[in-house]
Amino acid sequence: MKYLSLFAFLILSIGVAQHQHQHQEGHTHSAPTDGAASAYIEQANSPIAGLSQPEINDLLAGRGMGFARTAELTSYPGPTHLLELQTQLRLSAQQIEGIETIKQDMQRNAQALGERIVAAERVLSTAFRTGTITDTELTAQTAELATLYGELRAVHLSAHLKVTPLLSEQQILRYDELRGYR
Repeated sequence: MKYLSLFAFLILSIGVAQHQHQHQEGHTHSAPTDGAASAYIEQANSPIAGLSQPEINDLLAGRGMGFARTAELTSYPGPTHLLELQTQLRLSAQQIEGIETIKQDMQRNAQALGERIVAAERVLSTAFRTGTITDTELTAQTAELATLYGELRAVHLSAHLKVTPLLSEQQILRYDELRGYR
């Protein structure tokens, strides 16, 4: 179980790192380009060493951060984007109501988990900053984070799963087209 949790944490960390990279792509870095400076230089003063400020903001706001990409790319639309595209998709009032309810539940659950993740990341960061981290604590803390990140991903994926039956096949095809997947 310990190894499974660590594996899940590593997989989720890759997603967070990709999200972080996407946030940084548009930024101008003042670091030298000779390869000596760290790509993390802009995060040196982050209140939580393991997260950038945009990642902290995304977690606290309950944003998707790419956690539901598996659903999104396999014709399981997301509630946020469905509501953004409601006119083009010709969603009915009943569909909109159902999607809004699912989105609100997702948002509430994601924000609660985001708060717990930020708190757990802060504990881990503090332990490293103070030099008090032990191997045992590291294993326990990363296992807790792996569970939290897994729960967060499930919240976002579940919302995609729940909204899909509310849509017609034509609406799903149009969604995929509007999102650039077809």
